[in-house]
Amino acid sequence: MASIAGDAIAAANAAAPEDLPTFGEPKITQGADRFAVATPPATTAGANAAAGDAPPDFDAEAVSAELKGKGNEAFKVGHYDEAAELYSQAIAVHATAVLHSNRAFCYLRTEAFGLAAQDAEAAIRLNKTYIKGYYRLGSAHLALGKYKAALKQFKRVCKIAPKSRDAREKFKACKAAVRKQAFEAAIASENTRPAWWALDPTKIEVEAGYSGPRLDIPAGSTGGAGGAGSAGGGDDEANGPAPLVPVPVPASFAVALMEFYKGQGLLHRRFMLQMLLQARAMFDAMPSLTDVTIPKGGHLTVCGDTHGQFFDLCNIFKLGGLPTAENPYVFNGDFVDRGSWSLEVIATLLAFKLADPRSVHLARGNHETTNMNKIYGFEGEVKHKYDMKVMGLFTEIFNCLPLATCITGAEAGKVFVTHGGLFKKDNVTLDDIRKVDRKHQPPDEGLMSDMLWSDPQPFPGRGPSKRGVGQSFGPDITKAFLAHNGLDLLVRSHEVKQEGYLIEHDGKCITVFSAPNYCDQMGNKGAFIRFDDRCAPAFTQFAHVPHPPIKPMAYANPMLGMM
Repeated sequence: MASIAGDAIAAANAAAPEDLPTFGEPKITQGADRFAVATPPATTAGANAAAGDAPPDFDAEAVSAELKGKGNEAFKVGHYDEAAELYSQAIAVHATAVLHSNRAFCYLRTEAFGLAAQDAEAAIRLNKTYIKGYYRLGSAHLALGKYKAALKQFKRVCKIAPKSRDAREKFKACKAAVRKQAFEAAIASENTRPAWWALDPTKIEVEAGYSGPRLDIPAGSTGGAGGAGSAGGGDDEANGPAPLVPVPVPASFAVALMEFYKGQGLLHRRFMLQMLLQARAMFDAMPSLTDVTIPKGGHLTVCGDTHGQFFDLCNIFKLGGLPTAENPYVFNGDFVDRGSWSLEVIATLLAFKLADPRSVHLARGNHETTNMNKIYGFEGEVKHKYDMKVMGLFTEIFNCLPLATCITGAEAGKVFVTHGGLFKKDNVTLDDIRKVDRKHQPPDEGLMSDMLWSDPQPFPGRGPSKRGVGQSFGPDITKAFLAHNGLDLLVRSHEVKQEGYLIEHDGKCITVFSAPNYCDQMGNKGAFIRFDDRCAPAFTQFAHVPHPPIKPMAYANPMLGMM
């Protein structure tokens, strides 16, 4: 998860900056921590001013204004990290509500929602009538699905500017979202049966004109599931579902499905439901930590976020080969949201997983969650292409996904792979991770939340999360966790890297991101890592490939326009 939220956010003119804000044997162009703000001011006089040693004729406001202007120019061309750094320099010289608000907008664009909230609060402290401070704070809450907290801020905007039509519209939209959330929660509490309870794909007719791939579902079999660890859905509401009858999902089906999707085809609902029911049963029976061994002479490929960029996923398989038992992959979360082919991405990965469980290993990311799916497009996409019953099955599959992968090389080496990062407490063991109760939406705190949301920082110790969830962890935290568990390396994803990957923490932590030109705007490369039987990493970088003319975020929640 990283960076911008697409055209919907860009459309919010009221949120523009005031006055108009990487790696290889890595080539580092942005530094180890994209959000560090300890950069010295651009001038010697500015540096002296920040240190309290300004010369008598030093004009702090003028220097700050000059830096702000440079930050605005960087923001206009999408260089949000550079803009944030320039605003930070300006704040060090002469802090204003405008500067904090502008830097908050940079953090919103780079999904550092925790830092955005902090800056918005600082802007409000400096000027309690500064409307954009409340806008920014509301937007940070909104991006995390905290609608009630967002509503409170937009209400304050209306109080400060009662004649503002834009403010009233935002307040009205946010209030409607709060009511909808409450209604959905009430309905969910009344319906205690899972999404698979009354689904039977065998009773769904396939139209004569359907030309896509098919699964051979025997007549009279059921989509039901009996007992724990199974998925299903017969239609006997009183006595419960009958056992699921799995059907073969050959590798040829997975390949045919991928090709069908390239031509903008849509898998028939009958076959989609059957595949989802079987996938849920498979993941439900798995532990929270997947153990994978690379055999002697073998290899394994680790991919980071793919975020609905289906045509780039196809390119990964073109470069690295199709998934098989001899050519296995780990996809480290955030398969969905943002990109407008999220369904095609996750369905293709599930098809290969069902064809041969050894060929693909999936771990949950922070976007395999209900709040993120409602905001960033996956729920809207599934509703557009199928319906909420299908979405309900995806939610249950996401709840069952493992949280991490432990890779052991036959010859040497041991690698821990998780989407976000490490933990707020010391001495967490792999057994602790295996015991995590994961089959629900992630809580705000705890091991599960940390693995989905945390990020590395360049300095020692732990710090507050720039995202508002999870935490930041330093090189010493990485070193201690690896040593405590007999591991050699941490691999995580969760952040855009301009070169597709970044090595940090004295070579002990690698971030890999596999969605090139993220959201069609970031211009970054994608990358994947291939480990050999000694767990030595080799990096492959790749550029984005063309896709049909559907923009990212096409199915996102319209509420994003309020940011």
